[in-house]
Amino acid sequence: MRQNSPLFTIATVTYNAAETLQRTLDSVANQDYPYIEHLLIDGCSSDGTIRLVQRYVETNTHARQPHQIRLVCERDEGLYDAMNKALQLAQGDYIVFLNSGDMLHATDTLSQLTYQMEWIKGDFHNPAILYGQTDLVDQKGHYLRPRRLRAPETLTWKSFRWGMLVCHQSFYVRTDIAREEHYNLQYHYSADFDWCIRLLRRVGRRRMRIINTRLILTDYLSEGLTTRHHRASLFERMRIMMVHYGKWQTLLSHLWFVIRGVFMR
Repeated sequence: MRQNSPLFTIATVTYNAAETLQRTLDSVANQDYPYIEHLLIDGCSSDGTIRLVQRYVETNTHARQPHQIRLVCERDEGLYDAMNKALQLAQGDYIVFLNSGDMLHATDTLSQLTYQMEWIKGDFHNPAILYGQTDLVDQKGHYLRPRRLRAPETLTWKSFRWGMLVCHQSFYVRTDIAREEHYNLQYHYSADFDWCIRLLRRVGRRRMRIINTRLILTDYLSEGLTTRHHRASLFERMRIMMVHYGKWQTLLSHLWFVIRGVFMR
């Protein structure tokens, strides 16, 4: 069966995340799809994070359909450095980043993803990227609302001129391609924005397939790193946009952001 079904690497980066990690672990454990590698990259947490992971591993060994769990616990240079480690260590055919507090939207999320694909193990023509929509949840995992920025019908690198229309946690990339672009550590809050653009450019040049699943893929914790450092993140995103789209397109886009913020509250 495995040769006809992709292995998904779900990469979870943690540091002192005991307060929100359990629901992330549960959302992976409850998937009805068996071919999962859950890769946990921890920056030497000093709270109860590692105990939660140890219980998760023990429970998984007794599950009807256990999945792979790998824990790496070592110091890092921050979130995006840890994500780069995950890119190198991932053994799945596809990788997605699901951090503490984030959840797969439904128990059949990964099963539904595979229905969208004609997947053949090792085939160069397998989809390069799959993407979908995102809902927001609060600190306790309760539904708040759909994400304001909606994933477009067709996604290219130019789509992100108008903001990060696809949430990072709803952006599944073929692992061999994902490894070709590391997170740029000069960015502290929005390296994921830059990474997604670079991958979309690479995939576009190769004319590889990008699939809009039209599914809600992720329940995203609205108080993430970017949200906590909103102002710094906005300036960093402007720098990234200038690199990829040029000065005038970036200024035009930000004028639209202001107008959108006034009239779409």
